Amino acid sequence: MLAFALPPKGPENTEFVARRLRESTEGDGISETVTVEWNGRPLHVGVIDMPLRDVYYNPATHRIRAQRDHDPHLARGLESDPWSVESQAYLDRLLRGKPANPDETDPDFEALLESLRSVDQQEPGLMTHEGILVNGNTRAAALRRLGRASIRVGVLPLSFTWDDINAVELTLQLRPDKRRDYSYINRLIAMEEQELMGREGADIARDFHIQLKTFRQERWILGVIRDMIERSVTPEGAQLGLSDFEGHQENLKELHRTYEKVRASSQEQAERVKENRIAAIILDFAKTKTRVIGEDFQGAYLEESLPTLFEAAGSSGKGAAEPAGISIPGLSVAVTPPSDPVLRARAVTDQILQARATWSSRNVPDTVREAAQREIAEARMGMRRALDAAERDDRLRKVRQTTAERLDDARASIDQSVSDLVQALGSNSLDEASFDSALLRVRSSLAKLARQASRGVSTRGEGVSWLIKASED
Repeated sequence: MLAFALPPKGPENTEFVARRLRESTEGDGISETVTVEWNGRPLHVGVIDMPLRDVYYNPATHRIRAQRDHDPHLARGLESDPWSVESQAYLDRLLRGKPANPDETDPDFEALLESLRSVDQQEPGLMTHEGILVNGNTRAAALRRLGRASIRVGVLPLSFTWDDINAVELTLQLRPDKRRDYSYINRLIAMEEQELMGREGADIARDFHIQLKTFRQERWILGVIRDMIERSVTPEGAQLGLSDFEGHQENLKELHRTYEKVRASSQEQAERVKENRIAAIILDFAKTKTRVIGEDFQGAYLEESLPTLFEAAGSSGKGAAEPAGISIPGLSVAVTPPSDPVLRARAVTDQILQARATWSSRNVPDTVREAAQREIAEARMGMRRALDAAERDDRLRKVRQTTAERLDDARASIDQSVSDLVQALGSNSLDEASFDSALLRVRSSLAKLARQASRGVSTRGEGVSWLIKASED
């Protein structure tokens, strides 16, 4: 749970806010209030107009928690002095940016700008007496862009701590009428914080309006992401960030489903599948491509398509001590040490993670970044070859299965026709001309099937031999 010292203008803001609240309650009109949920009960707080120049963006907001490390230098400044002009400008930039790429303006922010440009602020934000925004950070950023002088905000009680502030923010975000969701990774972080506070998974799942099994899936996914970030660290100091995994929500969820399915029969195969899929996800392949990565993908396709990476993985592992075991994300248990295929899969994934971290880094020489970019491009080409080959073989398997299944359907129809024929003969209701025509059509179809089978089936079993002979007769 993040917590910071109070801002430098805190005492001045506290005095100003107290005066504004007194004026609103002592005046002749009806004072405006806003209601928030606090400890399971409604809390009514007064609303005032606060000069935008005096409010601070909340450095602990879950809105941009995953994006804080987008610029490592500014992120360090945000940790040491979140109230400085530089840090507040960085928060403003993150609030306006896309979750997956804060350097680009989020279309949702543009839509908010247009809304506030045509219609004044409809709902008040929420802040502390010291001027720290708890709810309405993005609205404040938009109002500043529009050149507005003030923002309407409800004021939380003076006694509120950082834990209280974080809890209220989360409660507001999870209301059914919320206007803008947290990004996927920021939701995962919020769930993690709730669990670290000692709350039960079932209670957290209920608050986030999800099932308990989904909560456990999300915790597993965040564990995997943190593991990937740790493994992406390079000697030059480059490292992936949480925001690099934004946009992969469905891919990561399918990874978990496949992992659990394979793990039911083999932990080692599950680990290999996980490593191969993570490599594909980092290389920006869509879920429709990565879902063909199964137990045999590495040996049948990937090692042949990425020989350089696997050779490097094999040589780097020689003489190295095997890890004591694999920790399972989200669980406090470990399994037996991985086999050589799993070690090689992990080594290849590490190479791709570190190359991607180097390519994304702003703090490495251009020559190093360019080399990493070439490495990523080559890895992506090799991964595409492997995925295309796996897709092709999967289609062929499905075609073979479909052919047999359709013949089984035809057999069942013929069996039913036998029963229908018996009944028609017994009741003297058979349309013999139609029956004869239908048999001729069956014969024609069997002849077509026989021609294709004689051309394409290399090993003729008893059934194929019968079909070809029957068509010749």
